[in-house]
Amino acid sequence: MRQGPRPHMCGRAGRRMRRPGQHRSRHASVTLAAFLVCAVALSACGAKQDTISAASTKPFKVMLDWFPNADHAALYSAIAHGDFRAVGLDVEPVVPSEAAEPLKLLAAGKVDMAISYEPEVLLARDQGLKVVSIAALVQRPLTSIIALPEQHVSSVASLAGKTVGTAGIPYQAVELRTTLEHAGVSPAKVREVNVGFNLVAAMLSGKVAATLGGYWNYEAIQLRLLHKHPTVIPINEAGVPTYDELVLVASSTRLRSDPSYASMVRRFVAAFLAGSSQAQAHPAQARSILASVTASSAAFLDRATPATLSLLNSPGGVGCMYPTQWQQFGAWMQARKLVSRSIPASAVMTTRFLPARCLTRR
Repeated sequence: MRQGPRPHMCGRAGRRMRRPGQHRSRHASVTLAAFLVCAVALSACGAKQDTISAASTKPFKVMLDWFPNADHAALYSAIAHGDFRAVGLDVEPVVPSEAAEPLKLLAAGKVDMAISYEPEVLLARDQGLKVVSIAALVQRPLTSIIALPEQHVSSVASLAGKTVGTAGIPYQAVELRTTLEHAGVSPAKVREVNVGFNLVAAMLSGKVAATLGGYWNYEAIQLRLLHKHPTVIPINEAGVPTYDELVLVASSTRLRSDPSYASMVRRFVAAFLAGSSQAQAHPAQARSILASVTASSAAFLDRATPATLSLLNSPGGVGCMYPTQWQQFGAWMQARKLVSRSIPASAVMTTRFLPARCLTRR
């Protein structure tokens, strides 16, 4: 999980987002609308087909998990290509001011959807927030243990006797302990320090030997651009159960009480998946779209965009989530006392808005 919105490593603050221009003609948008109506009907698994008008759009606010970056390629591609407008939605991405904001504002009805992380959704439900994940953006962990070559960290076992920095998020400390125990290292032999969101700076300064909390498609790329050749160990390859790093989250209260909201969510997911396909098929264009909404350097986007788009080829297809995996990760969080009770997967995620291909594997 990200610590919260922050500037690019080189100090360039994320500029205010502007919406990419529409790249389609009116005729193309209407054609897409017809296609997405069919997609919506299929993803509803037998539910009544929604009535969609591309000529009349409704505002739909989506709060990001962080400032715009390559993880949001599918979202911005769908906006730029008119996929959301084709199904009657005027999607507005909103940057949060701090990390805890998206799910709280979603539960309070201040935004219509949020991008968050599977662990955060489980924590939110444990705390009583009525939110539910409805699709995955990134279907495996990006969070990694990262170290520079001079620290001689070739494996988790190499961390014994060293200092590791985290962003101060409680479950990152638990993830660190889990990886150490999995490698046969006593957590008492490793010093953990909170470096906030200064993960890269802490490594470059030598304050820590390694960090846990950075992403292999973000901080690791920043270091490679500095010719640092970091060691990168994704935490799901080091003993932490796999989970969906980034997910789309909706209000479970509104889904139950407001059919029009459920209709908008269904249409949003169908258009988002169309945007994912566009980004995969046209990576150069996806990179150009990202360049218009983020302050990240061209060199960074050149590497981060294809690395992130490669994640969209996960088994099962874009967007899919699996109840068994959520149940297993929730059980791990309970066993590690991150949540106070057993949380059924059905309470924190739903497959009702996903295409039929996602339902062939549980």
